[in-house]
Amino acid sequence: MILEETHKHEKQVVDNELRYLSPIKIETKVKKKYCFFERKNIKYIDYKDPTFLIKFLNAQGKILPRRITGTLQKHQNKLNSAIKRCRQIGLLPFVTDDLR
Repeated sequence: MILEETHKHEKQVVDNELRYLSPIKIETKVKKKYCFFERKNIKYIDYKDPTFLIKFLNAQGKILPRRITGTLQKHQNKLNSAIKRCRQIGLLPFVTDDLR
């Protein structure tokens, strides 16, 4: 009687372990990325406006990549050059500990 109960318990443990060997499917909503500049119809990125450019920097002052911001490559290149110009004239820091 006791042997049968332990055998059943061991079988349940093995079944639980097998269930987690395959990847668990978790459904998450993927937010569609869009180009900020296309949606707002911005044609020129002003390098003299650091408050706008800070949106595209992380806390250390690094430029956020396209895969995170969702901008088009054409706008990302213009944004990179605007941020670099803004850094050169001293409106944005090159490196910082806490930008936001």
